[in-house]
Amino acid sequence: MDMFRRLFGMSGDEPEEQKMSTQPVPETDVDTPVPESKAAVANTPVSNDEDPTLPYANTEPPMDDSPPAVDGATRKLPLETVIASRNAHLQYGQSTDVGMVRTNNQDAMLALSFSNRSVDERPDVGLFIVADGMGGHHDGEKASAIVTRTVAHNVIQNILLPIMSGQGNDGDRPPLTEALIDAIQSANSSVIADVPDGGTTITAVAVVGDLAYFAHVGDSRAYLITRDSMEQVTRDHSLVQRLIELDQLTPEEAIDHPQQNVLYRAIGQSDSLEVDALMRRLPPNSYLLLCSDGLWGLVEEEIIERTIRENPIPQEACDRLVALANTKGGKDNITAVMLHIPS
Repeated sequence: MDMFRRLFGMSGDEPEEQKMSTQPVPETDVDTPVPESKAAVANTPVSNDEDPTLPYANTEPPMDDSPPAVDGATRKLPLETVIASRNAHLQYGQSTDVGMVRTNNQDAMLALSFSNRSVDERPDVGLFIVADGMGGHHDGEKASAIVTRTVAHNVIQNILLPIMSGQGNDGDRPPLTEALIDAIQSANSSVIADVPDGGTTITAVAVVGDLAYFAHVGDSRAYLITRDSMEQVTRDHSLVQRLIELDQLTPEEAIDHPQQNVLYRAIGQSDSLEVDALMRRLPPNSYLLLCSDGLWGLVEEEIIERTIRENPIPQEACDRLVALANTKGGKDNITAVMLHIPS
């Protein structure tokens, strides 16, 4: 060892920073909790040269001004180092507010995701729900809470946990759309039994990789925002929407229609419930927004779209959208859950 040091001009009492580093490279993700909205933001969006709204798009990453490393030493990575796309995961943000008029919040929401990198190659999976309660002062909030809890329990138990654990083959599990419908039917029975004077909408989406499975009742909405457009994925089960479909009302007339909040289909209203279900492939670097009518009923769709494009971090977009609805009067509870699908 002494001969090795003499040959390479090294001595045993060199400063610590000149020795070979064996410390692990620090993680570069930074989670910034937002307790007011119970946010859970996973992994700041990664750079994408094709999307100018993302950090460091079409620019060089910040320079590392740390001292040069000794040959063979591990250099400490700068915090801003761009993460390779293979390490990008599904991200989400969520925000809800009672609004400017109501005294309690009858909306309910749920957002969870599971990400994994291993030899098993499990896809990212997640479940996201927005429910807008209806009924008396407390009946609506009870109904939306029961539906959110019941649907989440059923989907997690029967679908997400088997996927995450790798138990069984795909053929051993019911199709995801079928599982979502069954979960909502079960929640409908629970609301009828426990909150007979209450009801609620629900828009739920289960995400597996780049596939989204939707189940929907009522007039909460799901929007898909891609590079070129924003599309309403769900269909409102409201009287005014039905009149529009029958060409008896224009979309402009529907905005101020006295029965614009009347639903012909909602959870808790009948033992027989029809649930809309569909599946969509989510393009890379797209966004999925779930929201109650407290948002889309006050903020125009073009403003919603522009806000999302100007605020590509999901939590920031959700907070901004809720604030915009309040500036428009906040006459109803406001809830937004937004997902970002990685590149």
